[in-house]
Order: sequence, then C-alpha cells, then structure tokens
Amino acid sequence: MRKMTQHNLEDAFAGESQAHMRYLIFAEVAEKEGKHNLARLFKAIAYAEQVHATNHFRELGNINESVKNLDMAIAGENFEVEEMYPVYNNTASFQNEKGAVRSTHYAWETEKVHEKMYKEAKEAAKKGKDIDVEKIFICPVCGYTIEGELPNYCPVCNTKKELFKTF
Repeated sequence: MRKMTQHNLEDAFAGESQAHMRYLIFAEVAEKEGKHNLARLFKAIAYAEQVHATNHFRELGNINESVKNLDMAIAGENFEVEEMYPVYNNTASFQNEKGAVRSTHYAWETEKVHEKMYKEAKEAAKKGKDIDVEKIFICPVCGYTIEGELPNYCPVCNTKKELFKTF
C-alpha cells in the first residue's frame, strides 16, 4: 500500500473510532434524559462508524488470528502503561488539572490489569485454546477490570461493587 493511502486509512480509522465512541457516550446521555429514540439513533450511527473503522482496519492488514491480535493488544496496553499515561498524568499533575490527573490515573491503573489479562490469554491462544475465564467485572467510574470475586469497593476509585458491570 502506498504511504499516502496508508496514512489516510490510519487517519480515517482513528476518526471513525472516535466517532463510534462519541456517539455511544451521547447515547448514554440521551438515555439518562429519557430520549430513547435519540439514544437509539446515536447507537445505530455508532455501529455504522464501527463498520467503517473495521473496514479501514482490515485494509491496513491489522485483523489477524488471535495470537497476533493479542500481540497487538499487549503492545497497545504496554505503551499506555509504560509511556503514555505516565507522561499524561505527570503533565496534568504539573499543570494542577485535578480532573485530568484523576482520569489518567484511572486509565493508567486499569491498563496495567488489561495488559496482564491479555498476556495470560495469549498463553492459551498459543496452544490453540480459548481462555478459561470467570465473570469479568468493570467499574463504571474508572474502568477497573477484575475477574472472579469482586472486592466491596473498587481498589482504584472506591466505587461500590454493586455498581460494577458484568461481562
């Protein structure tokens, strides 16, 4: 693929991915406001943006078998843990941006867990097996991710366990 086309597809993937998330966030707001049809519209178009992003990602050669996909996921999480969030959090702290300090801290702590989970999943995938996983719980405030039994409160943000989302 020529460099300009690759660059354009990468930019398009990023834009479509952001639109997908933006619209899902907007759908949550509409739901809370009782605007269920508006929420449905946001969710529908979010899905269309996901289709676009998936098509671009595929054309870039980034959809592979699970072990390679896990390698990419591990690399992404590692970048966030080792480089991105330490710098973002430090900058926010230096600039006394308390909300940004909190949000980057939440993400940083959670990405550490994701990297570990993906590394464990890769071991099973390398053997051609699916992972053996219990229920996965996600904190709706900070994104903290835990498998199995929940503590009474989130270890990152102190949210009550009853509020966690189950997968």
